Amino acid sequence: MTSVAIIGPGAIGGTLAAWLAQDPALSITLCARTPFSGLHVETPDGTLTASPLVLTDPADAVAMDWVLVCTKTYDVEATKVWLDRLVGPHTRVAIVQNGVEHVKLFAHLVPAERIVPVMINLPAARSAPGRIVQHRDGFMSVPAGRNGEDFVALFANTKVAATADADFVSQIWIKLTGNCGTIVPALTLRATGPVWSEELEAIMRGLLEECATVGRAEGAQVPASVIDDAIERFRNAPEGSSAGSIHADRLAGHQMEIDARNGVIVRLGKQHGIPTPMNALLVTLLGASGSPWVTA
Repeated sequence: MTSVAIIGPGAIGGTLAAWLAQDPALSITLCARTPFSGLHVETPDGTLTASPLVLTDPADAVAMDWVLVCTKTYDVEATKVWLDRLVGPHTRVAIVQNGVEHVKLFAHLVPAERIVPVMINLPAARSAPGRIVQHRDGFMSVPAGRNGEDFVALFANTKVAATADADFVSQIWIKLTGNCGTIVPALTLRATGPVWSEELEAIMRGLLEECATVGRAEGAQVPASVIDDAIERFRNAPEGSSAGSIHADRLAGHQMEIDARNGVIVRLGKQHGIPTPMNALLVTLLGASGSPWVTA
């Protein structure tokens, strides 16, 4: 039996855990801050329930075959106490987070050759510990190679599509390009559709084009269609619609992943000599809004 631990069983971690727990060949352990009784996840294919082992004390953890880190990017250091117990000589660690710096963020905690960066697109929301709604089918991408292929195999019996991609760099930058514009509704606290204008479109397009340009400098292939498709989504976003985790986190008064979503564009842009004035401006404004966030 393959043992899998999930650090951070929130909306994403809890949904992945519930799907994996349906496979009798997998043993699932959840590493959480507070105890809770089981998982109840409403998915497009019906309701999943599972009762995996829930640990709240790292001292109770043992080495696993796989560890999935599903925390926010600003909680990297908080995972150390768990990783110190969960990672054995042959453990692989999948980093299921936003952004493009998965390996860089964890290389001081786990041998880089055993880190599997994961690009995930899985819209889900948690209403209480273990209580989650998965809004639509999700998919994941990981780098090609043995580690990536073994990760994909974990999800072979689930409805979460996973693929190993030889051009993983492009996958993570395509996602970031499509999502970096969510900083606008996070700042305005309005859906973009009802307030759309030529001026707002220019701002949104500037954000996305800066991201795509930096991504290309990082070696990614980001087609222009990614920008056009994202602009259409923002143009048609209805009032009351969620603009993603940054918007939701600000509404809830939670810390936001601004650095992983937009600050990284500014930082890497500077390294490549690429101006990113639109992203830099909105990162600064959102930071000055009084909302919790993390600097680069």
